[in-house]
Amino acid sequence: MPMEPLPDLSTLSLADIARLLAEKRLPPVEKWNPDHCGDSEMRIARDGTWYHQGSPIGRETMVRLFSSILRREPDGSHVLVTPVEKLDIAVDDAPFVAVELKTEGERRERTLIFRLNSGDLVTAGADNGLTLRETPDGPHPYLHVRGGLEALVARSVYYDLMNLALEEGGDRVGLWSDGAFFPLDGAE
Repeated sequence: MPMEPLPDLSTLSLADIARLLAEKRLPPVEKWNPDHCGDSEMRIARDGTWYHQGSPIGRETMVRLFSSILRREPDGSHVLVTPVEKLDIAVDDAPFVAVELKTEGERRERTLIFRLNSGDLVTAGADNGLTLRETPDGPHPYLHVRGGLEALVARSVYYDLMNLALEEGGDRVGLWSDGAFFPLDGAE
């Protein structure tokens, strides 16, 4: 069954996005607990590229399918899981990359919606926090996606967020989304 093409995020209203999110039905991977079957021989690179046996997976529909059965285990590892098998998958950083941003509203009334490299849409809010972590090569922003899975926010999207935050001013550099405030200044 072919997957539908991704809609243009810039043309969608918040109501359209809410409808798409409500229609999205992910497999219940959190309920599946098959025996561990081994290694998938797959890896997700820091830039979001998926590899199998060292070669990039070029079919976007395959990546979208695999991303729907991805789960983070309590020990922090990642697996691909179905009702009958569970396979390890190596993840260099975060399994997703937030590659596009749509924003509506201002200040406390703002909503930030991110498109991931998997095509998924995620609204930043209380359940999907936006955090900034200091790493040896500088600060990196992450977005909680689901079940402990995160998306690294692409540099261009991070710059868009920072520009919005600086334009709004305020006591702290940060942004509101869906009723939650997310500091972007690295301070705790």
